[in-house]
Amino acid sequence: MLKKLGLALLTVAMLIALAGCGGSAQQNNQQPQQSENKSDKIKVSVVLKAANSDYWKIVTAGAEQAGKDLGVDVKVLGPNAETDVTGQISMIEDQIVNKVSALVVAPSQPSSAIAAFDKAKAAGIPVVLADTDANWDSKVSFVGTGNLAGGKQAGEYLAKKLGKGAKVAILRGALGDPTHDERANGAKEMLEAGGVKIVTIQPANSERAMAVSVMENILQANPDIQGVFATNDEMALGALQALQAAKKNIPVVGFDGSPDALKSIKEGKLDASIAQSPYNIGKMSVEAAVKAVKGEQVEKRIDTGTQVINKDNVDQSISELEKILGKKII
Repeated sequence: MLKKLGLALLTVAMLIALAGCGGSAQQNNQQPQQSENKSDKIKVSVVLKAANSDYWKIVTAGAEQAGKDLGVDVKVLGPNAETDVTGQISMIEDQIVNKVSALVVAPSQPSSAIAAFDKAKAAGIPVVLADTDANWDSKVSFVGTGNLAGGKQAGEYLAKKLGKGAKVAILRGALGDPTHDERANGAKEMLEAGGVKIVTIQPANSERAMAVSVMENILQANPDIQGVFATNDEMALGALQALQAAKKNIPVVGFDGSPDALKSIKEGKLDASIAQSPYNIGKMSVEAAVKAVKGEQVEKRIDTGTQVINKDNVDQSISELEKILGKKII
């Protein structure tokens, strides 16, 4: 009897010991997982149309600030020119291979980027579109300027300044870029509504040097033009350079509110710029991407607005931009 009792007690003791070991092993398995979750940092890659203009540098500043505010890693990259569509798509695909947490993309040619977006979706990587929208239903959100509305502001401003019967030229970004389609179309609508004749619409690929050449050709064919609208500031400044060389003083309106444009407006050269908020585009895009990673609700469309900057409000705009960049721009 005592022998049987001893065996029973021994069995119970072994079961208790095994249960204790099992509980300890379970705790040990869970603990590293919790530790890994705490150490995992959200990584957001921001792929821009280009990396070498003032506009995209301000977008970068906003994106990087959001990274600091939210405690996430933000990597910003882009090709050397907005026309390098293949290069941009390659960058997007590289970030998918790198298994980033989320992507923010300003697509140079949205239709060409759809396949890359689909790859991101298949990899479980949320995609926020910034600056330029795309007809892709799986995007988390579009964050950017109402480009059609901004173009209308430019057209209305120039039409009022010039009056009925005036002749203007429009310089636009690369063909197939919907951002520049919308800006040009909005301006065209309001110029024509104001009785202004558009003599030509020419692409200058968002580049200052190319805009100089395009504007020189336009002047040869249309020496009597009375105004110019360019769908970004780089082209506006290039057009202005060609006009100055030809000793022709007519209003030129750009789009973006870049530092160089604001400086030119202050100096009485460029007439106006339709300013969007590239800083907020970068910042709010990253914020939306981080929300998506965390499973939080994100608005499908986030509009950052536009305003006309001319000699009347340029000083205030310069002051605000210098605060954003943390340096003097003039």
